[in-house]
Amino acid sequence: MSEKKVSVLEGFKAFLMRGNVIDLAVAVVIGAAFTQIVNAVVKGVINPVVGAFGTKALDSYSSCLKGTCEVVNGEVDGIQILWGTVLSATLTFLITAAVVYFLMVLPMSKYLARRAEREAAKEGAKEVVELTELEVLKEIRDAVVAQRGSGHDQ
Repeated sequence: MSEKKVSVLEGFKAFLMRGNVIDLAVAVVIGAAFTQIVNAVVKGVINPVVGAFGTKALDSYSSCLKGTCEVVNGEVDGIQILWGTVLSATLTFLITAAVVYFLMVLPMSKYLARRAEREAAKEGAKEVVELTELEVLKEIRDAVVAQRGSGHDQ
């Protein structure tokens, strides 16, 4: 029974020590911190700018489906749709996606493309060198064969 526990623990340790699991954990932590920054930008900058065109902050925009949607005894009377909150969350998502794409994904894909081009160029140069060496060896072989052939004639 203890062997099974040891092997399970060893397997769990191996799982945790994989590079991709640690990278994923770091990405989640950085993503959470970055989300706070984006939320602060949306709430502190974008919502007031949008609110400047209207009369309220973006989170305050809502529509009432049923009733007056007034607060009575701490409860909303009616059915209220908080579309401003949805719009704010959508803007937060779009800003986050744009920043991640333009600051992380796009530069990394350009870097990987340049790296692949360099690797392809190295492979191409290596093949040319190998072909050139092969051609030189063939010439040497032909010269040796020619010398042997001319030596037999004398």
